[in-house]
Amino acid sequence: MTTPTKLDLTSSLLLLALASVWGGSFFFAEIALTEVPPLTITLHRVFWAAPLLLIVVRIAGIPLPRDPRIWGAYLVMGALNNAIPFSLIFWGQSQIDSGLASILNGTTAMFGAVVAGLLLKDEPLTPNKLAGAGLGLIGVGLIMGPDALLGFNLANLAQLAILAGSLSYAVASVWGKATLAAQPPLMNACGMVIGSTVLMIPIVFIVDGPPSFALSPSVWSALLGLSCLSTVLAYGLYFAILKRAGAANLMLVTLLIPPFAIALGAAFLGERLPSSAWIGFAVIAVGFAVTDGRLLTSRTR
Repeated sequence: MTTPTKLDLTSSLLLLALASVWGGSFFFAEIALTEVPPLTITLHRVFWAAPLLLIVVRIAGIPLPRDPRIWGAYLVMGALNNAIPFSLIFWGQSQIDSGLASILNGTTAMFGAVVAGLLLKDEPLTPNKLAGAGLGLIGVGLIMGPDALLGFNLANLAQLAILAGSLSYAVASVWGKATLAAQPPLMNACGMVIGSTVLMIPIVFIVDGPPSFALSPSVWSALLGLSCLSTVLAYGLYFAILKRAGAANLMLVTLLIPPFAIALGAAFLGERLPSSAWIGFAVIAVGFAVTDGRLLTSRTR
């Protein structure tokens, strides 16, 4: 196993910035949910982001692909990486606090390691990945508690929905690597957002009806925050970190998102997490460290 390169100061600041805008997405969603249903929030998030990303792509001089197969891959990527997980997570947040949702979403890295190990030949399923996934499941079990086994309610279903969204992110990463690795990363971000917008428009009109634009200023601010900050800016930071520090260091954002989401929820929404959530988060963090492998590598050295 190769050791990830050390983070320099600039990369560390970029990583914190990415964690803050992605952590802020849980806070923005809580505000938006006061007036807008989950599926419509998903549409707002991708609809307003699509033209902005398209402008960025054009400024960067990246040509739009003309192969219909690539746009078909973007459609699938938009479903797996945007439409499905966004909708599941936003619905989950209608039943549980934003901080708890962000902790459960932190399982994405471990799901990703296992899914990649099962489906990609160049990323084998190692003992570290299996052990990390096992610890992640234990952490989730601690968060949900024994009541999840003895009874079933909307809060439990919401937590399962967020876990399903995390799994969808993991499958999306494998799909993207298998079908879109040859395309410019920024074009991939733009393409999948366009794809998810195309998917969400008919779904929202059928399920929720035409979106209402008579929303309060705070909700509009939250929707634009989701779109401009947590999507457009986040993708810019994502690819900047990927280029400077590599994928292994980029994965650290998984552990940095919950503290930002929890702090915003506590400061502005009055949320308070139970001790079981903190314990579960600690176990998930250990699971991530085992999956990542750098702690074990450094101890061996």
